[in-house]
Amino acid sequence: MSYYFIICVIVMAVFTYLPRMLPLTFFRKEIKSPFIQSLLYYVPYAVLSSLTFPSVFYATGNIYSASIACLVAIYFSYKNKGLVFVAGVAIVVAYIVNYVFVLMV
Repeated sequence: MSYYFIICVIVMAVFTYLPRMLPLTFFRKEIKSPFIQSLLYYVPYAVLSSLTFPSVFYATGNIYSASIACLVAIYFSYKNKGLVFVAGVAIVVAYIVNYVFVLMV
């Protein structure tokens, strides 16, 4: 086993452990600030959406079908439909638009 591999594992372990350990060490008392509470509440949603949203447009290999499926998903999520329904409709729309786009070209 090379030393490079061991160093990489140690660096990854440190950088994945630090974000979990630091809040426990610094915030020993209950957080009473509404701003900090809301910040800590919404950070996971913001990070997840910022990581997944750009890949939505490259998932199908066709930017047009991905964009239309994304717009359909945004519409149905705005109408308070469930996650499974929104994802299913977006997948079906992406396949249909991709199929029609292939037929047109």
